[in-house]
Amino acid sequence: MKVEVSKAARDKDGFFVHEVESPYQKGKTQIYVLTPDNMDDGKKYPVVYVLPVEPGNGTRWGNGLLEIKKLDLHNKLGLIFVMPTFSDWPWYCDHPTDPVLRQETYFLEVVVAFIEKTYPVVPGQPGRLLLGFSKSGWGAFALLLRHPDFFGRAAAWDAPLNMAAPNQFGMGPIFGTQANFEKYQISALLTNQAAKLKTSRRLAMIGYDSFRPHHQAIHEQMARLEIPHEYRDVRQGKHDWRSGWLEGAVKFLVSK
Repeated sequence: MKVEVSKAARDKDGFFVHEVESPYQKGKTQIYVLTPDNMDDGKKYPVVYVLPVEPGNGTRWGNGLLEIKKLDLHNKLGLIFVMPTFSDWPWYCDHPTDPVLRQETYFLEVVVAFIEKTYPVVPGQPGRLLLGFSKSGWGAFALLLRHPDFFGRAAAWDAPLNMAAPNQFGMGPIFGTQANFEKYQISALLTNQAAKLKTSRRLAMIGYDSFRPHHQAIHEQMARLEIPHEYRDVRQGKHDWRSGWLEGAVKFLVSK
């Protein structure tokens, strides 16, 4: 089955919505896009990928793209924001045996590839920025650490970054095996990629609600490895997109 992505349609929130059929997800998924209201001809824009926490269009913990629109960050900062959906709980990995549970491949080869072919985006690392919390904070770190030459920066808020086994939060069926999980384990990836991360601040943990010990452990590991990073040991609201952390996270992603 080939990848098919529809032309954009506007939804009730004013987002461009593309329907996606691919061999990497079960059934149809979507790509939501928020662009600046007035885009300059010939200008290219960095893209912040707003990584979802829930499958489908779930909003138990809010809607990251909607909160970004309310904050007017697309206009204030001159950015394109993209939020894909996934058919299963998103942990941003490829299952070792299930061909329609390949979340990492779907994100890289379908979502990012389509956006870069369709929208006026800054090419390369500077134009590929990752934002998430909880599961998707894990995803932001894992994607950058597995692909440090592809993505530029990643910011996470209140994420279980120091997991050592896929034994909580719906991880088991998505990772499949301990061996597969270890390919995505943040602590192991930091050790393996430390040399590539020492020249600039590319990772940020910008506060917590439930997962302070995870952030503390990863902060301490990065300090030992001499990896520059942004670390804010601040409790800020409940575990939700709407807790006031988004603007600071996005500003880190585009800071000089």
